[in-house]
Amino acid sequence: MLRTSALASATTAYLVLPAKAQDAATGTLQDDGATVLQDIVVNRGSGGVIQADGYVGKSSATGAKTDTPFIEIPQSISSVTEQQLKDRNPQTLLETLAYTPGTRVGAYGFDPRFDAFFVRGFDVTYNGVFRDNLRQPGAGSSLFKNEPYGLEGVSILRGPSSALYGATGAGGLYNLITKRPTEEAYHEVQAVYGTDQRYQGQFDLSGPVNAEDPFYYRMTGLFRDANTDQMGVPDDRAYIAPAFMWKPDEDTKLTILGEYSRTKTGGTAAYYNDYFATGLPLITDFFSGDPSFNDSVQNQGRIGWEFEHTFDNGLTFRQNFRLSQTHIDAQYVYGYQPVIASGDGTDASPYVYDFTRIDRMAGVFDERLTAAVMDNQLEAKFDTGEFEHTLLVGIDAQKLRYHAQGGEAATTPLNLLNPNYGGPITTPAFTSRDAQDQWQLGPYIQDQIRYDAWTLTVGGRYDWVWTDSDTTNLTTGATNNFSQDDRAFSGRIGLTYETEFGLAPYASYSTAFAPNVGISDVTGEPFKSTESTQQEIGIKYLVPNTNLLLTAAAFNIDQDNGLFWEVIGSNNTQVQRGKLRSRGIELEATASLDNGLSFTAAYSYTNLKILEGSAGTVGNYVSSTPFNLASLWTDYKFQENSGAYGLGMGFGARYIGKSYGSDYNTFENDAKVLFDAAVSFDFGALDKTYDGLSLQVNATNLFDRRDVTCSSNYCYRDQGRAVIGSLRYTW
Repeated sequence: MLRTSALASATTAYLVLPAKAQDAATGTLQDDGATVLQDIVVNRGSGGVIQADGYVGKSSATGAKTDTPFIEIPQSISSVTEQQLKDRNPQTLLETLAYTPGTRVGAYGFDPRFDAFFVRGFDVTYNGVFRDNLRQPGAGSSLFKNEPYGLEGVSILRGPSSALYGATGAGGLYNLITKRPTEEAYHEVQAVYGTDQRYQGQFDLSGPVNAEDPFYYRMTGLFRDANTDQMGVPDDRAYIAPAFMWKPDEDTKLTILGEYSRTKTGGTAAYYNDYFATGLPLITDFFSGDPSFNDSVQNQGRIGWEFEHTFDNGLTFRQNFRLSQTHIDAQYVYGYQPVIASGDGTDASPYVYDFTRIDRMAGVFDERLTAAVMDNQLEAKFDTGEFEHTLLVGIDAQKLRYHAQGGEAATTPLNLLNPNYGGPITTPAFTSRDAQDQWQLGPYIQDQIRYDAWTLTVGGRYDWVWTDSDTTNLTTGATNNFSQDDRAFSGRIGLTYETEFGLAPYASYSTAFAPNVGISDVTGEPFKSTESTQQEIGIKYLVPNTNLLLTAAAFNIDQDNGLFWEVIGSNNTQVQRGKLRSRGIELEATASLDNGLSFTAAYSYTNLKILEGSAGTVGNYVSSTPFNLASLWTDYKFQENSGAYGLGMGFGARYIGKSYGSDYNTFENDAKVLFDAAVSFDFGALDKTYDGLSLQVNATNLFDRRDVTCSSNYCYRDQGRAVIGSLRYTW
């Protein structure tokens, strides 16, 4: 098999053409029964990390930390491209990921506080979210907000991936790609209006600072004032993301990436669950919180850089760094049981409940998480006889600081016959304080060895983690101090074979190691590290002469000491489970065709069982993990020779199969199908005077289904229909 050289720039990807090779003398393509990877320009500017043609991702630096075509990565990989983001116009990260294989969103119903989601059955919220190839950590309620308008794409690597990235979970990692400066001028402003009094303005400005110097900028911003379909839960945000790039020549580039955002939403969005009617959670129509005591304000910022230089001998040095902090200040109320009218709970005097009123607790918490992450790497390309090597060596270091204070106290019961929302609620005092410092250091090495049509990818990494934790009872003054050292080796080995007609089967084995930040409310001690292993086989097919990528994968994952949320008593608490096993298959098809049709389709089957855990759960299936997930999004742009030129239409369907509502498997969540849609019009098709002006309307949950989903024995309600209209002008 013949191949071109590695990607010459960030604007280049690969298109597989069958049965042709390039004549050395003439430069023309000649038939010889082989397959050539031809460079195509697919991105605006020079900052893209995902190389894509429309909906079809072709290459990124996520799968191997070197810019590698997807078909050469011996692991399941997907992407949400810039064009997909434009067509679907997602307003949250969960909407961004909803059409990707194996990704479970909405396990906790409508909850705008966190971007909580699962892949292959495993929670990746804390250890699986990366930003620009650097870990974006989380602890407790300190989870970074992710604004989709600030992204140019998402690259997804499924399965354990610690051999390169260190702290990652069993499900894999989601690499969020920040918008970067472009070498060509690009300007965009938008006015947005939507359901629930959603008012939003946003802009995206980029290009050269001037005509002479190699300096480029990008400034992305957004301001939103909005309610939601849950009373007392706003969705307000102010967001600004400046970026700057210095590129004195083709061998050197420095990019500065920054962000600040302020988000205001609710401290809770849940409905009261009644356990007394049947012994199982029965969701009611009563808001468990209180609009007068339900503010959650989060401020976060980040600043970092990406530096790259290629030396004359072909050796490339990269350094990526980011300092980030998030601060969340929240208050909430929750109802937990009917008011006890009489009795003391003894056999002689059992409790008598007043089911017209429910007891409530008020709570507050204040949390900060500061993270500094740096990754240094050297990449070398060389040959040893018939073997081509891409050798990567590196070392990264992370420092995390987590600080949390919280407190709860009983407050006025809620009258269900005449809900007394807005009554006086006293702010509880802080009663507990947790502080945690964590350092992580990990050197790694990887070699991608190519021989003819074979690619062997082998890599390993060793991590050292040191964690110091302090917990203080602010009422009694009692303190506990813990020190914990963790260390582990992680590895990946995989083999890919690329056939002459573009088919690429592969097999791999990989492991993951993830130290956890936080204190267990159950044990009062720091969480243990989570470890996992995976075996995966699959096949990828970039169809020749057609911009269509087909992939299939089968996997087996074993995880020890994973973190999950579980309702214990009346509190939603993080717990660690002993051992889980996930087995399944994933299928994906993505295309952008010449006739204006683009689509992405996915199906996954996941069998996630508890092998070791609490009594009564061993051998059961993990709650809220559907056995079957399927999705299809299609978009059609009418072509110039049609009478509807300028019109675009999109339609999507998401199937979420049955799952269990608790780890005891005593009841089920029903299957459901949710529909989304979009329509757009480019006014430039009417008259060149209107070039750059377009209107787009997107609807999620088109038929306003408000289904109930139960996770860990607590039930949540889905968000209803949301319609967003956007008037965009670009120049």
